[in-house]
Amino acid sequence: MPVEITWWGHATCALEDANIRVITDPLFARRLAHLRRRRGALPPAEARRADVVLVSHLHADHLHLPSLAGFGPGTRLLVPRGAQRAVPGLRRLRQLRITEVVPGDEVRIGEVLIRVVPALHDGRRLPVGPRRSPALGYVVQGEARTYFAGDTGLFDAMAERVGPVDVALLPVGGWGPYLGEGHLDAGRAARALARLAPRVAVPVHYGTYWPIGMDAVRPHEFHAPGDEFVRLAAVAAPRVAVHRLGHGESVRLEVAR
Repeated sequence: MPVEITWWGHATCALEDANIRVITDPLFARRLAHLRRRRGALPPAEARRADVVLVSHLHADHLHLPSLAGFGPGTRLLVPRGAQRAVPGLRRLRQLRITEVVPGDEVRIGEVLIRVVPALHDGRRLPVGPRRSPALGYVVQGEARTYFAGDTGLFDAMAERVGPVDVALLPVGGWGPYLGEGHLDAGRAARALARLAPRVAVPVHYGTYWPIGMDAVRPHEFHAPGDEFVRLAAVAAPRVAVHRLGHGESVRLEVAR
């Protein structure tokens, strides 16, 4: 059975594997605080259908309460440990089955095993409070092994902690003119790809949201990361097939191990 991946923009992907539908970091908003969706239509209602939703960290563009509220009763939700304490609004989403996880945990959903892996990123719910939760990545193991990196910087033990994977969903940009610590730009993402050595990669986390009133400030940081990643990945990891998807586009993969 093929694995299908759809990119809805930013870090939001739908992954269908072994008859299980996984949504990553759902963000279904035209505007979030000072950010405006500048490219790609809002995902349709069907995008809110999931067996399990994965949240990588507590930042509002990754843990977005109004988007999570749109998922149906019984949907599993995996969040970093401490999320319900740091984000009290999570406890009002009573229709969701929430599980807090840390790196090393494994959760089985049907025929899919989800492994929780570390990420190098600030896990706080900014700008409020000092409470910390770990930033996470996830490996979804069904017919394929798909790594969703969330938001992360490059770290020495990345390949060891993630393990062998067939598909990598890697962040290659951000939502503003400058990337801070704990992020991958196109160049660092290409280096991560060389370490992970998957068969397939899909760039995410770029070209969707941009600060209001900053359209003319370093616009190449908004438009260019996807193409730049394709170019650099061809040099750093030439055996990896890179699929740069448009918003709402899908790729179906036959992964033979």
